[in-house]
Amino acid sequence: MRTRSGICRIDCIVWSLAAVFLAHAAVAAVPPNQAIEPDAYAEECGACHTAYPARLLRPADWAVVLATLDRHFGVDASLDATALAAVARQLDVDPAVASAATTKATPRITQQGWFREEHDEVSAQQFRSPAVRSAANCNACHAGADRGQFDEHSVRIPR
Repeated sequence: MRTRSGICRIDCIVWSLAAVFLAHAAVAAVPPNQAIEPDAYAEECGACHTAYPARLLRPADWAVVLATLDRHFGVDASLDATALAAVARQLDVDPAVASAATTKATPRITQQGWFREEHDEVSAQQFRSPAVRSAANCNACHAGADRGQFDEHSVRIPR
């Protein structure tokens, strides 16, 4: 029997069952004995600062960051080989490249052209204010920074 909208009750049941079946198939696609890797990047890097989204630097730049963790912006943030490999995978960096020694300067997100363009209306004084402290302190103005959300319409620059 068709309803006013023209949808038969049996159609609703069939489509509901199909959705359940597809959801079950998607879950079953991952073998139950396969452990899902924890978010090593958020754990390791987020322990000291915002775990900046991988999209903010190119993989080649992330490789330099990982290769220079022994002198990471003035601190030794070295990781053991297992943690380094897990973080490299999450940043889409070849772990072999990430563990290679490098003499390049560590890239800074705040020095990228896109960053400067996006923040051209923010003065150096505002970045140095006690409430912000640094251009690298995304959380000061972007409430969703920890979740990788930098929507310009939700920016609140502290005074």
